[in-house]
Amino acid sequence: MEVVRVIGLRTLRAVAMTAATLGGLSGALAGLLTEQGRRARVAIGVLEHLWPAPDGVYLDDGGDPVRLVVLGDSMAVGLGVTHPSQMPGVLLAQALAEEAGRPVRLSTFAVSGSTTRDLVPQVDAALRVAPQVAVIIIGANDVTSRMGTAASARLLAEQVGRLRAAGCGVVVGTCPDLGTVRPIPQPLRMVGHRYSLRLAAAQTAAVRRAGGVPVSLGNLLAPEFMARHVDMFSSDRFHPSAAGYEAAAGLLLAPLCQVAGLWAGWNAPAEPIRSAAALALRPSRVPAWLQKRHA
Repeated sequence: MEVVRVIGLRTLRAVAMTAATLGGLSGALAGLLTEQGRRARVAIGVLEHLWPAPDGVYLDDGGDPVRLVVLGDSMAVGLGVTHPSQMPGVLLAQALAEEAGRPVRLSTFAVSGSTTRDLVPQVDAALRVAPQVAVIIIGANDVTSRMGTAASARLLAEQVGRLRAAGCGVVVGTCPDLGTVRPIPQPLRMVGHRYSLRLAAAQTAAVRRAGGVPVSLGNLLAPEFMARHVDMFSSDRFHPSAAGYEAAAGLLLAPLCQVAGLWAGWNAPAEPIRSAAALALRPSRVPAWLQKRHA
């Protein structure tokens, strides 16, 4: 539990330092942002549940499974859920297996606290299992560690390119909007918001150039996270809750089916998905958790 709290403290401290060192801010404003970071660190709670990734074969019928790998940071891991079945990798593995009509083998290489630099060993490990499809969620720690957006996007493109060269379809959930984290007060929260969106835009262009499919988690999820912050955030008020991860998985599922070769010609939506029908899912195959979200 203490590890999770330390990650949150370091994150907020770095956001404050980023704001204070960029743009030639005055000493008074820099001091304000630093103090706001301190107050936000106090407001963030401690997670009660820390689960190992439940890797394995989903909907196993003895057939050859689709090999799915999940890479990235704590959001890719699913930190904040109250049961392993709520992790985004599990939700996606089950839904992909239902849509494909064959089993899916889930392998999780994501590590909480990772930046895009940390994708290199994750991709190294993932390539050893010969993945067919990959989901990457990364970016929040790049913002808080003050990594430049150009460098971050370039590193991401390199790792997406490595997976694509190995014949793996890649879906990338770009940087979430740190402006939705309410324990971070204004104007510090606005700083996080602007840098999150700037990085997400750079990631989107880089992923497309590398042959992957980007999904703008920040743009698409922020309105719901802001409107339903009590439901969408976990007990630490920093990581998503089970409902938050369901929302993210709902956005990632359709492009994941696309790169797996199941939905030829499907294009990622520019607006938030409001119904299961908008995903063009066959009614018989809509996962139970997605039916619940859009009932």
